[in-house]
Amino acid sequence: MSKKFSISGIASSAYVHIPFCRRRCFYCDFPVSVVGDRLRGETSGTISQYVEVLCQEIAMTPAFGQPLKTIFFGGGTPSLLSIEQLQRILTELQKHFGIASGAEISMEIDPGTFDLAHIVGYRSAGVNRVSLGVQAFQEELLQRAGRSHSVEDIFAAVELIHQVEIPVFSLDLISGLPHQSLDQWQDSLLKAVAIAPTHISIYDLTIEPGTAFGRYYKPGDTPLPTDEATVKMYQMGQQVLTSAGYEHYEISNYAQPDHQCRHNRVYWENRPYYGFGMGAASYVQGKRFTRPRKTKEYYQWVQAGGVIDCDVTPPKEVLLETLMLGLRLAEGLSLAALTAAYGEAKVEEICRYLQLYFEKGWVEVTRGRLRLIDPQGFLFSNVVLAELFEKLG
Repeated sequence: MSKKFSISGIASSAYVHIPFCRRRCFYCDFPVSVVGDRLRGETSGTISQYVEVLCQEIAMTPAFGQPLKTIFFGGGTPSLLSIEQLQRILTELQKHFGIASGAEISMEIDPGTFDLAHIVGYRSAGVNRVSLGVQAFQEELLQRAGRSHSVEDIFAAVELIHQVEIPVFSLDLISGLPHQSLDQWQDSLLKAVAIAPTHISIYDLTIEPGTAFGRYYKPGDTPLPTDEATVKMYQMGQQVLTSAGYEHYEISNYAQPDHQCRHNRVYWENRPYYGFGMGAASYVQGKRFTRPRKTKEYYQWVQAGGVIDCDVTPPKEVLLETLMLGLRLAEGLSLAALTAAYGEAKVEEICRYLQLYFEKGWVEVTRGRLRLIDPQGFLFSNVVLAELFEKLG
């Protein structure tokens, strides 16, 4: 099996989950803990306790000798951490694993949850990439999505980021929101481009069971945009952002040259990574494991020794994961690496199952790589992948 697709590689990336939010957004099904509008790391015993347990988990996790090259603080709302709490976590990671020189240290931040002192402190602690959860530039859409920030908060946050000169600045938008029009979507795209972040992520709204939106709406029903409208939104995003100089390097992600998210590429390339915190997933020594999603159960799991009680991922599942994740990238997958890992017959079988999509112009082989064609291949990626899972599963 080739090194790239090996399930025994040494992890050099870490995801750290910070679950706290001011409120739960109506579309969110992530493991979060709501603390309200007044509390944050400096004033919340709940957050302080969580940081201590999180650091316990980090300290008792086996290290395999490779310093961390990427660290990603996701949530939740990591920008509710105090500077000291962020530094405490990074110190524990440094002490236990080591952090490589030039490591990418990313942090999700939400408008209205930090001030200049916070962002300066985060930067001084080592954060060199931030991802700002904007989602929309229209007040009414933010309110309908249950977001805690305003449009004014967005521009105030952008100003703070520019003041501190964070090297890599990403901005998140959501398409397909209830009542969202094509004009509003175009307005959000143009405002995002005018801000000029080095990276932009666009996520199409998914209605998840158990969320507020899951109770309010059914996919395809008014006031959600029609399927035709969401396709137009995706195409518009691709056209506006690539015209502005962004590279469409992954289904949902755009970057200025040399500003792709190194941490997320670890996922898309199906490489191993550590995971820490409530609900965090990890992929270490061939084992995929998700920690308990509830605070009490997570604390109990850590106190019991944090045992990773799951089997090594079977080779067939590794292949399916490799295809599902790797085809999200514009560059696709190396046929030579696939052949080295799984054999020429298996690669020929995969290409045979994709023949219809080659003919449709959704999939191609170019420069020895199997890839989806932008935008149609990306748009219908679920159809392509479903075919592969059905035939190979």
